[in-house]
Parts: sequence; C-alpha cells; structure tokens
Amino acid sequence: MKINEIYTPAILLDLDAMEHNLKKYADEAKKYGKQIWPMLKTHKSIEMAKAQVDCGTTGFLCGTLDEAETLCEAGFDNLMYAYPVATDVSIKRVTELAKKCNFIIRIDGLDAAKAIDAGAKAADVKVNYTLIIDSGLHRFGVAPEKAVEYVTEIEKLGNLVFKGISTHPGHVYGAASKADLPKYVADERNTMAVVVKALKEAGFEPEIVSSGSTPTFWGAVEDENINILHPGNYVFHDAIQMSTETATEEECSLYILASVISHPSEDMFICDAGAKCLGLDQGAHGNSSIKGFGVVKGHPEITVYGLSEEVGKLHVDGETTLKVGDKIKIIPNHSCSSANLTDYYVGIRGDEVDHLIKVDIRSNSTTKNV
Repeated sequence: MKINEIYTPAILLDLDAMEHNLKKYADEAKKYGKQIWPMLKTHKSIEMAKAQVDCGTTGFLCGTLDEAETLCEAGFDNLMYAYPVATDVSIKRVTELAKKCNFIIRIDGLDAAKAIDAGAKAADVKVNYTLIIDSGLHRFGVAPEKAVEYVTEIEKLGNLVFKGISTHPGHVYGAASKADLPKYVADERNTMAVVVKALKEAGFEPEIVSSGSTPTFWGAVEDENINILHPGNYVFHDAIQMSTETATEEECSLYILASVISHPSEDMFICDAGAKCLGLDQGAHGNSSIKGFGVVKGHPEITVYGLSEEVGKLHVDGETTLKVGDKIKIIPNHSCSSANLTDYYVGIRGDEVDHLIKVDIRSNSTTKNV
C-alpha cells in the first residue's frame, strides 16, 4: 500500500528515520561508555522496546507500573519506575515486580519509603531504589544538600536497597532555542556531581547515577558521574525538539497524515486531523518558540492554529500550493502525546506501508482484574 492510499487521519512512523535516531544516540552513548535506559512512555510499544534493545538499550525507565509489568512479562529485566508509590495496591505491584526482575523504584520522601519498606517486609522481598534528586524541575526530588540525610534514614528501614540516585532535568523544556540548552545541562551535571561527592564522603557508593532528557542528552552523556541516561522522545522527536535544534525535520520520525477537506476562506484551510491526533501541547513549560499545534512538512507558509477534536484549522501566510484533496504531513509539537492517542503506528519506508506497530501498553491494567 502507498502512503496516499492510507485512510486519514493516521499516525505514521518513518522506520528509517526512527532507526537512524536509535543508532545515533546509541553510538554516542557507546562512545562514552554509558548505558541508555529510555523512557518507555514515549512509545508504549513492546515492538519498539525490542528495537531499542537491538540497538544497545540495556534497561528501561517506565512511566507507569503497567509499562513495567508488561515489559517484565515480556522478558525484559532491568526496569526502573520513574516515580514513588504510596498506596497499598501500588506497593503490592512493586513487590511483585521486585520478585520477578531487576526492578528499581525511585523515592524522594520518607513517608513513601516507610510504606514501601513495610510492604516489602510483608512480601519477604528486598526492593531496590534510587533517591530522586531535584536538579531544577522542582517536581519530584530532594534538595542536593539533603541527599545524605535521606539515604541515611532510609538505610535504617531494612528492606530497601540503595542503588544510587536519579534526576530528570525536565525544566529544559522551557528552553526556546539551542543557545538555552547549556544552562540546563549544567544544572543536571553540577547537581549530580555535588550529590555523588557528598554520598561517597558519607560512605555510600552509588552504583547508579541516572539522569536524562532528550535535549540534554548531548551534554550529559560526557559527564563523569552519570552512567545511565534516559532519553525518551529521541525515538520520534517532534516540533519541540526542532525548536531547540535537538532534531531536524528529517529526524522527526512520527507524524500525522491528514487530508485537506475544506477551503472556507482565502487564508484558511481545514484538515481532518484535530486534537485527538495532534494533542493540545504547546510546550510543557512555556516554550515561546512553539507556534500553533504542529509543523506541516514542506509547507512553511502553513500554521496549524486551531484544533477541534477531529479537525484542524490551517492558516496560510502568503502564497501556497495547498488545495482541497491534498494530503499533508504534520509533525506534532509533542510526539509522546500523539503516540498515546492511537492503538498502532503505520510503519512506513519511503512511500510504502511496511507494517503496523501495536501500541500495546496503553490501557490500564485494572482490565485484567475486573
């Protein structure tokens, strides 16, 4: 099947571009002797996870316990969960994972640590953890100067095993240009260096020093302390990554195929892809360089300036060759959001459909128990 025969709207994945991205990041990590444990929430697909392993990935950072459980069941071993847990139901899931694979939970507070430790004792299992460090996002994480204090207190609990420290420099998504990136990389590297030094002086040896985001990868990979990196978006890239020159248009492997269905005025067209394909993300932390709701490939004169659920408004600035009946390719602002809005990607090579790729870790696992 040719691309122009695909029903629209559809979420397409350029397999050649995706494989290029995986290899590019894997080669850089290998160059510095680092491991990549990518954030799985970007694609939520077992097939895609296998492609990452084929390219050298040695573990995964999971955004949900559903993701961790599914990967564990599929035979993947090194799994880290990005956030703390606090409820009895979630703690039980964590202890079950700890019995089945090399599972690591992230913790940033004593209340959650005590609850997880109690659950681990009841299940007669040890649970590995890393302490979350705040490197500037001010979401999860303890202040760097408090790290030794927290690890010391958690060590008293008995069933939690200290593996190291983790951070996420997610405030980098406030960057509006490539020139902004170094200050976020500095936050990431300097914070972790301070904590590693303090921990070692206190007698703790962090086996894992993990951090990462796609935009800061290229600076953090050189760091002498960080040994595991967690890029996620790198597999797809998107308009946000283009805004900081982290990726080129050609490296944006995921895009929405849409049809132009109306031309109600001279400077406006309407396409059949709306918020349920493109999402409404315009930058997680106020990225001022993002205009509209995606980049129309090959049409710099077009801005996707308004979305309903199923259709999008296209503003024309100047002359255009666009006409009703054309198909357009829209790179979403945030590919992770678009990826979560489909059951499968249409994998393409060149102008041909190659195969469909299931997005098979998207549903809530409560469905297994009802």
